Order: sequence, then structure tokens, then C-alpha cells
Amino acid sequence: MNTLYIAVIVGSFRRDSLNQKLADALIQLAPPELSFSQVKFDDLPPYNQDDDEHQAASVLRVKSQIQSAHGLLFVTPEYNRSIPGVLKNLIDHASRPYGQSVWAGKPAGVLGASVGVLGTALAQQHLRNILAYLNVPTMGQPEAFIHAKEGFWTEDGHIGTTSLGFVQGWMDQYVSWLRLHVQGKTP
Repeated sequence: MNTLYIAVIVGSFRRDSLNQKLADALIQLAPPELSFSQVKFDDLPPYNQDDDEHQAASVLRVKSQIQSAHGLLFVTPEYNRSIPGVLKNLIDHASRPYGQSVWAGKPAGVLGASVGVLGTALAQQHLRNILAYLNVPTMGQPEAFIHAKEGFWTEDGHIGTTSLGFVQGWMDQYVSWLRLHVQGKTP
């Protein structure tokens, strides 16, 4: 199998983000034929339709990075029972102007971590609804609503032994999902 390039989208800019930590740990569990590149989008302006014809350099950069990826990996926190505003801002920029979305057809995995018992269940559901509209095939199973409780992480930031089997299983299924949807396609 050729190398698959995956755009990693972490919905939090927080310095000690659990979801950044989860994204970093997930990448370590992936097979070598996956190459990950995190989409940096903390410099995007707020989306304004008036700017569609003259998109900022930062918008063009993230659109190019997403366009060149074979697949997507969303790792997001939950804010107020939904996705963070910064993530919605990225989604809106990369789907505009109308008819020029870079999302369509990119297979995606969605998960997230929270200190809350429900993990990021509602944020993930909202994100899946948005991605469905944008024609992004999203892996449905297994779902991963990570409760980042004591023992989930090792001291060095890896997934702890009690959760490793589940998280590795998620990654293995994600790789199968990518292979199924990318086979025969090029970015």
C-alpha cells in the first residue's frame, strides 16, 4: 500500500489540550504507511462571506493542506455540548466559496477526549452532522468517547495499558476505513 497522507485537525488550541495529547498518541499507534500532518489553523480570520473572492493566505494554506490529504482525522473537545467555534470556523473557510469545498470525499475519523464521563459524544455528533452535509464519509464504528481519567495516559504521554487495546482497535478500524475509501484514489 502506498503512503496515505492524513490531515489531523485538533479542535483545541489550548496549550495543555487533552485532544492534542490524544492526537499525538494516536499517531504513534498508526502503521508506517500513514503519514500525518497537523493542520495549523489558529491564524484563520473569522469566516466572512465577503472575503470569499479574496481569501486570506492562511485560508488558502489550510485549504491546500486539506485538499492534498487522502483522509482526515478530527480530534475534538466538546464546548457547551457542541464543537469549538475555532473548528467550525475552519470548516466554514475550507468549504467556501460555494462549490469550492475541499472536504468532499475525504474519509474521516472522529473522536475526542474529555475529563467528563460522556467524553465528547455530543460534539462528535454535531461534527458528524456537519461532515455529512459536506460529503465527508465518516467512520461510524467504533465510536470513541474518551473519558480522560486517571490512568488513561502514561507518564510519557502514551495511552495507558487499560485503554490501549480499545484505542489501538479504533486506529486499526480507521486504517481499514481509509483503505476502503481511498483505494484507487489520488489526492
